[in-house]
Amino acid sequence: MRQLKMLICCAVALLVLSTANGQGLLKKIKQKAENAADKVIDKKIDNATGTESNDNTGSNTGNSNTSSGPGMSSGGKNKPTNKGGEGLISTPPNVNENLASAETSFKSGKYSDARYAVQQAMLGVELEIGKKILAELPSTISGLKKDTASDQVTSTGWGWAGLTIQREYNEGDRQLSFTIANNATWMQAINLYFNNAGYMQTSGGEQKWKQVKVQDQRAVIEYDKSSGYKLSVPLGQSSLLIYQGINFTNEQAFLNAVNEIKLENIKKQLGEK
Repeated sequence: MRQLKMLICCAVALLVLSTANGQGLLKKIKQKAENAADKVIDKKIDNATGTESNDNTGSNTGNSNTSSGPGMSSGGKNKPTNKGGEGLISTPPNVNENLASAETSFKSGKYSDARYAVQQAMLGVELEIGKKILAELPSTISGLKKDTASDQVTSTGWGWAGLTIQREYNEGDRQLSFTIANNATWMQAINLYFNNAGYMQTSGGEQKWKQVKVQDQRAVIEYDKSSGYKLSVPLGQSSLLIYQGINFTNEQAFLNAVNEIKLENIKKQLGEK
């Protein structure tokens, strides 16, 4: 009833102002009258159908008949959800095929295609190198067994930039993770430590990090009560080897496990000097 009175008042105002020169004000009042009329109509429809209108949005967001259940999406649409499938097959680019394609594209003047094929060939090479490094790692380290399900080799195909190789060894609550990464930020942090703070060491209290040598390679070892031991070993100019040890009894036990992985073999595979 209140909305009907408002509608009548707006109509009277329209009649009075129709002879005046206030076109802007007339337009605003007209719009309000139309909105009020719409609300009255919506209210009548809601009362007839047993639904409740939301005055803030003007849309029906009250009692809905939508449902969701196994195999159905919300909103009442009979659309199944995916419950199966084995995902994508990891297929490294074929190096020889991409090199041949690059040569053909280059001779034809298709330089963009040639560039793409060269990148794919390089990506294939890096993935193969990563797989070979993982294959040559020990099956067990300090009683920890390799977890091949955690093996990962990823690359962007831009000359080691973005190359990452990962392996984990587990037994009970002990774990040793092994990561080779080409990360400019990490390398910069390690080199900064070597150049400026490499000889800093505390004589008392709790030692957080220090410099050590692993198989004639300079390295930084860290310890945190929540995450355990961490060792960062730069390999050449661009590659960084990172070990993470969880629940090792002490520093020496962690370093003994680290030394079971031969760094010289990894450097050769990566072409680092």
